[in-house]
Amino acid sequence: MHIPHFSESNHPLVKSLFHYSDRELVTLFQRYPEQGKYFTAIFCRYSPIVYTLIRHSARSPVQADYLFALTWRHIFYELRGMDFIKEAASESNTFQSWLINMTAVCINQAELPPVESIHYSLQAAPPPLWCYLEAALEQLPALMRLIIIMALTFKWSETRIAAYLQAEGEAIAPAQVRNQLQQGYQRLEANLPDDIREIYLQKATDNAEGKSEFNAVAV
Repeated sequence: MHIPHFSESNHPLVKSLFHYSDRELVTLFQRYPEQGKYFTAIFCRYSPIVYTLIRHSARSPVQADYLFALTWRHIFYELRGMDFIKEAASESNTFQSWLINMTAVCINQAELPPVESIHYSLQAAPPPLWCYLEAALEQLPALMRLIIIMALTFKWSETRIAAYLQAEGEAIAPAQVRNQLQQGYQRLEANLPDDIREIYLQKATDNAEGKSEFNAVAV
């Protein structure tokens, strides 16, 4: 079984946190929600264990990657309210065992779609980036968010997006869709934590049409 390697583990911002304990990383994650490096460090530390558990239960690599991302999204939100002292009250109940339990819950409750319906790419959007992108998307106006999802997830053209929205009663032209996408990508990037942009997007550059690095990401 091939366990994916995530290049963010070699980023200086993430490597500088490797000496922190699990408890310290969780505390920093909860205390500084505007920073994404703490969750990314947790992910890098425990992704091999989580992926191994999931890969043994999934029918295909595509479904395994998708369930892996869904599991880390679940962990992301659960960690926000986790009481580390209460959860680790006994030596047997370590943070690692908590993560394994969270993974087991996701495996047992997951209803995965067919492979052909999965648009997620683990290489394009590692779970930490995916989690923070979703949070950034939630801050956008509803129409702009919908247009971005249709463009990134379904790879629809501006003309097709406009036609769909017109059929739904929204008076919008392809040129307006293009404008919404350009503004949306800029606002989406601005909504990301600074360190997440540095870790994941620093090397990416906008293409001539201004569509940005998010074109490679399914959200």
